[in-house]
Amino acid sequence: MSRPGEQGLIERFFRPLATAPGAALLSDDAATVPTGDGPELVVTTDAIVAGVHFFPDDPPDAIARKALRVNLSDLAAKGARPAGYLVTLALPDDWAVDWLEGFVEGLAADQEEFGVSLLGGDTVRTPGPLMVSVTALGHAQEGGVPRRGGGAPGQRLYVTGTIGDAALGLRLRQDERLALRWDLRRSEREWLLDRYLIPEPRLALSAVVAAYATAAMDLSDGFVGDLEKLAAASRVGAIVEAARVPLSSAAARIVRCDEDALGVALTGGDDYELLIAIDPDDVEAFEAEARSCAVAVTDIGVLLEGEGVEIESGARLLSLDRSSYSHF
Repeated sequence: MSRPGEQGLIERFFRPLATAPGAALLSDDAATVPTGDGPELVVTTDAIVAGVHFFPDDPPDAIARKALRVNLSDLAAKGARPAGYLVTLALPDDWAVDWLEGFVEGLAADQEEFGVSLLGGDTVRTPGPLMVSVTALGHAQEGGVPRRGGGAPGQRLYVTGTIGDAALGLRLRQDERLALRWDLRRSEREWLLDRYLIPEPRLALSAVVAAYATAAMDLSDGFVGDLEKLAAASRVGAIVEAARVPLSSAAARIVRCDEDALGVALTGGDDYELLIAIDPDDVEAFEAEARSCAVAVTDIGVLLEGEGVEIESGARLLSLDRSSYSHF
């Protein structure tokens, strides 16, 4: 019997166990747990593994910060305020004390920046690669958590920040000669590498997401594939203008000189930006409040009746070899 892909694995084996309403049939970034009084508890978890999500020789503080931040990004997508986190650390047999000191320094720095506290976790030893799993907890207004499935035809699609930097940064890590081929300035090269190594969770926008988003998710596996997930959950289609997808100056330079780079930017993972659906009547207020939070948001397309996602590039539809990264 053939083994299913990631989505099929979840649907076949684990979805039947997700019986609580707040689990949303495992179709969302996070689960919600009613507290009976006041805000809902929002719970999310993500693991990162050496050789898959980061390079084994990455600085330990950066590994720690990435592990925490990818979970904080999920909370931001649900309009939640972070409350704390748990960490499970599987250390390889050759772990060193100075490495762990650096790892803890990274967590401490982000705890101070984002106002969170370690609540617990577990430490184990493994013969395999280093693995870090974080479970983040947050608070959100009861009944106000925007799910992936809340989109409707006519709603505008927004993304925060810029798209594709992390995927292009990963390409640079894999082949340093690309910096010359792409004619990158030093600052542009460093920008892309940093975006891959340390994402920026958009927690500053959490309250705005809670107030205006009808549907939202964070972009972790690739912009196009994640948009497909949101559209499918909302039972709608979507059309996006490729020219409106925001690119950093570094990514824009690469796209101009490499015809394959746009596809990498649109389908590569590790953006950890937010994808947000907004009612047309709320667009002006949403944009104004996002500006007041100093978070860039860009209108990139619209949700439509029907199904499927189309990416327009000029007068044609863009054809992509894949839509996102998949673990399986």
